[in-house]
Amino acid sequence: NLRYSEWPVDIERARLWYEPHLDRIHEDSEVRRADLIQLEQIAAGYPSRERFLTELTLDPPDATSDQAGVPLLDEDYLILSTIHSAKGQEWKSVYVLNVVDGCMPSDLGAGTSAELEEERRLLYVAMTRAKDDLHLLVPQRFFVHGQAARGDRHMYASRTRFIPERLLPMFERTTWPRAAAA
Repeated sequence: NLRYSEWPVDIERARLWYEPHLDRIHEDSEVRRADLIQLEQIAAGYPSRERFLTELTLDPPDATSDQAGVPLLDEDYLILSTIHSAKGQEWKSVYVLNVVDGCMPSDLGAGTSAELEEERRLLYVAMTRAKDDLHLLVPQRFFVHGQAARGDRHMYASRTRFIPERLLPMFERTTWPRAAAA
């Protein structure tokens, strides 16, 4: 069991343990070794493991791995990103999931007016990443964790307060087709 006072030495220990296995497990061992060294250097800039993991989750670093290459024109590919990581990026089509109160703004980010403005700014960032097509997904119901054991594990959702009724004519509304009866 590692103590927090050993941060960031414990990540160096993990890298040193894993390095001898890279050549055996991976064809691109040098690239992966460089990724581990970069991860270790990034980790050294954080005061604790918790802070490092929190920031890594919100804004993951770009990998140095060069094996994927540039996608070919006839290939389909998908990029998944958090809104935080999307800053400065731009894509042809963007799908923003769960544009409902409780998610956008987050329940945790709707305490003060400053927190609410930050949440509004994050939605703006997400929406302005699209070059050609923007899709804001507003589910009628969605699955949630932590509901009462006997209750329905789906909640009904209302559109985010950041898109008021008066703005709806500016959007094209579509609905998913209903499932056929079995």
